Amino acid sequence: MKELSLSCCLILYTFFGFSQNLDSLLTEARTIKDDSVKIRMYNKIGFSYIFNDTDKALDVIKEGKQLANNANFKFGLTELTNTHGIYMDVTGKSDSAAYYFEKALKMSREYNFDNIESMCLNNLGMFNWNRGNYNDALDYFFQSLKMDEARDSERSTSASLNNIGLIYQEMNLAEKALTYHKKALEVRKKYNLENEQIASYNNIGINLKDLGRLDEAIATYKTGIALAEKKNNLIDYYRLLDNLANAYYVKGNTDLALSTYLKALDKPQNFKADEKSILALYNNIATLYNERNEPKKALSYINKGFTLVDKYPEIELVATDLYLSSAEAHYMLNNYDKARASKHKFISLKDSIFSENNAKAIADMEIKYETEKKEKEILIQRAELAERDLIIQERNYQIFGLIALAIILGILGYLIYKQQELKNRQLQKENELKDALLKIETQNRLQEQRLRISRDLHDNIGAQLTFIISSIDNLKYGFDIKDEKLKTKLNNISDFTSGTIYELRDTIWAMNKNEITFEDLQTRITNYIEKAHLSDANIEFEFSVDERVDTSKKFTSVEGMNIYRIIQEAIHNSLKYANASKIEVNVHKDLSNLVFKITDDGIGFKTEEIVRGNGLNNMEKRAKEIEGEFIVKSKENEGTSVKLTI
Repeated sequence: MKELSLSCCLILYTFFGFSQNLDSLLTEARTIKDDSVKIRMYNKIGFSYIFNDTDKALDVIKEGKQLANNANFKFGLTELTNTHGIYMDVTGKSDSAAYYFEKALKMSREYNFDNIESMCLNNLGMFNWNRGNYNDALDYFFQSLKMDEARDSERSTSASLNNIGLIYQEMNLAEKALTYHKKALEVRKKYNLENEQIASYNNIGINLKDLGRLDEAIATYKTGIALAEKKNNLIDYYRLLDNLANAYYVKGNTDLALSTYLKALDKPQNFKADEKSILALYNNIATLYNERNEPKKALSYINKGFTLVDKYPEIELVATDLYLSSAEAHYMLNNYDKARASKHKFISLKDSIFSENNAKAIADMEIKYETEKKEKEILIQRAELAERDLIIQERNYQIFGLIALAIILGILGYLIYKQQELKNRQLQKENELKDALLKIETQNRLQEQRLRISRDLHDNIGAQLTFIISSIDNLKYGFDIKDEKLKTKLNNISDFTSGTIYELRDTIWAMNKNEITFEDLQTRITNYIEKAHLSDANIEFEFSVDERVDTSKKFTSVEGMNIYRIIQEAIHNSLKYANASKIEVNVHKDLSNLVFKITDDGIGFKTEEIVRGNGLNNMEKRAKEIEGEFIVKSKENEGTSVKLTI
């Protein structure tokens, strides 16, 4: 379990309880006369908004930074800069998050703000940890630890010691992890930090189990359970029970494992927990009943698991192993059709992790929205035609009325017409309102689907790719590999996996947005050029945007992603093949069109003779997807230019 820095925890504790009153707190803050109090209030409100309303969070943070600048309040400005980094991290803008964290760290050191410096170091540690940069994360946590030791703040060292242990734990260095978790436990015992001790017992037990020291692990879990029971800490109590059951299972004590799993499942009604987290517990219990040759009991828990999947369809991928347990139980009961169906579902879910089903779900959602919109327009047109027919019919009745009453009927007809016109206007407004509500509802569903998909991509695929990199690093450092070809192969796999993580991050960045601003795209291109320059410092890069370009322009997520990918591929090709000394990226306006041009002064090639590879074909395909014009020009020894016009 990762731990926030102490100051972050205090803010969370103090302000999350007021999440419903943040607007009123902001109004109150604006009336405060004391600048320092007002600015620190802005920082806390902005932090709380990050987890409630990200758009408002950014506005509040920027407003607070402006106030701090005007008042020359360095402490408040440094705090807000760090909070700005947290906002960027939470909203998926990782490059910008690192920039603000490092800027806040530099400011805190310049002005000797020790508390903020420690907070920044912890945030940078968390930032790198979450991205699998374990060595960088360790460096920041060790810096934080040294700061606390230098300030004689022994109590504060427990968080850094614990986080260092957790990183070693994720790197599969259980012995090192155990050393730091035990140090953290000693500090927590000394200062009677009992809830933190519970977390330490859990972490120590996990590493002891990984080292095969099962009896010690079981004893440690039991100590943590007793303390959690004493503190009425139900969350950690049930987490420790689950881990204790796992240890019993690994040791071969299946009876104790089963009874402990069942105890972990027996939660009081007033205990509020994430219902979806019980899925793994159901599967563990079902697995044990299958091993005990009690498939009917296993199926009762499997069915409970499937009930959760029906209730929360987004966890179906997590339920993959449940289908395997279901297949085993049905085979044992000779229900071969059901067993095969469960097995096929298991295989299908395994395959779908790397399929394009998620992208298809978004496309289906958009098609459904467009269909509903057109059907709504047809219904409105039919209603208007029916109303017009009614008006014509009423007028015909008036014409064939009694001549003696012509004036009276004319007046009545006029009144009816005006009344109908009023009804038409009311009906039109109601239809417009319904259409707007339908559009908002559909957009919300689409955004929720995108967020679920991006979380699945990040939590499942991102974690697996990070694990691959970590495993390869462990192989390289854990074994004396003398075969150079094998070393090269492992390095290639690691580099390819790292590249895939960056590609995945870019995809999640685009999926989380309904639209991409020109400023977002410009920042993304700048960051890529900076990385490219780091890879080859001998090449001069230049990125320019013509002043006539409308920087307020917005793109759809598909347009923004394709433009970025085309520019990325063009720069990559220049770096790889052109032998260039200078690469330029220019954005300018041509009549009503926006033109992105990438040029280099490299060796060039004959366009009529070159065999088009995947790179050029992919760029051309992306340009067609956004109805853009894609042109490649090149001459030998005169360089190459790639132009995208949209």
